[in-house]
Amino acid sequence: MLYTSKAYRTFTWFNYLFLLLLSVLCLLPLVHIFAVSLSSNAAASANLVTFWPVGFTFDAYVETMSNPSFFNSIFVSIQRTAFGTAISMFLTVMSAYALSKEEVKFKGRTLYAWFFVFTILFNGGLIPTFLVVQKAGLVDTLWALMLPHAVNVWNMILMLNFFRSLPKELEESAFIDGANHFVTLFRIYLPISMPSIATLSLFAMVFHWNSWLDGLIYLNKASDYPLATFLQSIVVQENFAETGLDQDDVANISERTIKSAQIFIGALPILMVYPFLQKYFVKGIVLGSVKE
Repeated sequence: MLYTSKAYRTFTWFNYLFLLLLSVLCLLPLVHIFAVSLSSNAAASANLVTFWPVGFTFDAYVETMSNPSFFNSIFVSIQRTAFGTAISMFLTVMSAYALSKEEVKFKGRTLYAWFFVFTILFNGGLIPTFLVVQKAGLVDTLWALMLPHAVNVWNMILMLNFFRSLPKELEESAFIDGANHFVTLFRIYLPISMPSIATLSLFAMVFHWNSWLDGLIYLNKASDYPLATFLQSIVVQENFAETGLDQDDVANISERTIKSAQIFIGALPILMVYPFLQKYFVKGIVLGSVKE
């Protein structure tokens, strides 16, 4: 009766309307960027573009596609995102599995858990982190973009709670059959943890793809910049000289259209991956957020 009542139906329609408006508000900036990227120099410079191209042209995309620095930054970002996500998820799953055990099975488990939680509340800061990366010889390498963020403690806690919510009988039956912890983790736990793993993997992918500050800090050459740092140099710093753009072409086309084209292209990979993993969001996070 509750789900068929007039009040519930009214609330449902208002909820759908609110979510629809929220979705439109999220999409409008991207639509505007896309429209600017397809507009002429005069229209973009005069702020005449809203959500539809004015003076339709592909010149900005032609200039972007002919820029080798842009494609090199995409390749760096793909490498960073792929390897960074793989390393992060491996360490997250391994640490979460160990810390999901009771104190009687894993001596010192509480101490280790608080050690990880402490890093959420307090961290070394920018300068100590840079000194560690520098002394480790990671400056100007791809490792400097991945290793400092290898373990996301919040993701580890979500994964830990998901493992603790699984029936203990699964592990006990595996041990009776002669399995060790590695076999139990990779043959039993991981297959039934795919919703949580897919969700946390997407979080890690988005972080690595969008992160730009560490590229400015740890990389000295613009040719080694990942895409987010490359775009930050153009959009925020307006540093066209170090990013391989032809100054004459920029003047003839429009800085706004080139920036918009590169921002839109840079957002496409995540937009393409997101729909395939979104179905795991609710199931994955809910299962890992409550401990019975």
